[in-house]
Amino acid sequence: MKALEHFFDSKKHLFTKGGKLELLYPVYEAADTFLFTPDSVTQVDVHVKDSIDLKRTMMTVVYAMIPCVLFALWNTGYQANLILSSGKFQAIGWRHELLVALGLTHDPANFFSNLVYGASFFIPVWIVCNVVGGLCEVLFATIRKHEMNEGFLVTGWLIPLIMPPTVPLWQVAIGTAFGVIVAKEIFGGTGKNIFNPALMARAFLFFAYPAQMSGDSVWTAVDSYTGATALSQAAVGGISSVSVSWWDSFIGIEFGSMGETSALACLIGMGVLIFTGVGSWRIMLACFIGMTGMSLIFNSIGSTTNPMFAVTPEWHFVLGSFAFATAFM
Repeated sequence: MKALEHFFDSKKHLFTKGGKLELLYPVYEAADTFLFTPDSVTQVDVHVKDSIDLKRTMMTVVYAMIPCVLFALWNTGYQANLILSSGKFQAIGWRHELLVALGLTHDPANFFSNLVYGASFFIPVWIVCNVVGGLCEVLFATIRKHEMNEGFLVTGWLIPLIMPPTVPLWQVAIGTAFGVIVAKEIFGGTGKNIFNPALMARAFLFFAYPAQMSGDSVWTAVDSYTGATALSQAAVGGISSVSVSWWDSFIGIEFGSMGETSALACLIGMGVLIFTGVGSWRIMLACFIGMTGMSLIFNSIGSTTNPMFAVTPEWHFVLGSFAFATAFM
């Protein structure tokens, strides 16, 4: 690391004012401070310095999302392999060829087969999201002549996690650009935005391209297969029509957006955020209290036309994206 640090220091003059690569200083600064602790110190009166900076705070959130990411890889592959193993649907394309090249099959009982196949859907979305979002950050940092904002460290993971596995990559690019530019940069960047960029990206894609973001055919990475999420089933026929058990839904073994299905993984993430002090247990508790209170109110009112009125709090916790939104959004 010392050699790498020396290399960065030796090239710094190229990116500072008057250097040949002055316009790319935000990129240099972002890489330098991501890898090393800045050596600059304050020169004026009293400053309060925390033990970690904003980049490290954002990285803590990323670490908290690791359980959701790992489960997203496994569950995306598992749901697809479970269907493909029935023999009623055929696997084609480079993802199938990748499995074959690695000596794997579409066996839902094979952990690595599920992980690899799921990763073949998640990683391209993650790459497109981070490339497009990173370019937007560089563009605005260059125009404003200041350092790159650290907020996209989290957004770059949130957006792939809240996408269905079949989302077209070009839509990911458009949604990411919209979320970063419209929801954050036009308000001044990280800390000044009034909307969550990831939520805005998801909302934009939902209304702009509803066929690829909703319905019964987007939640499983198998061509021509249709299957409703547990939440959709509950909305149509009540809890009795849900095809998965509460426990399976809690663990996350169900259809849905890639990283939102596992309430268990979200709880682990909540624990990390609360333990490190990055997340507020008060806000998370308030979300649970609000959800429970409104659920009980609707339960007491009842409805003969809307089955969702009868959904109890413990089911609301595991259905949809409540747990994920409470933890990270």
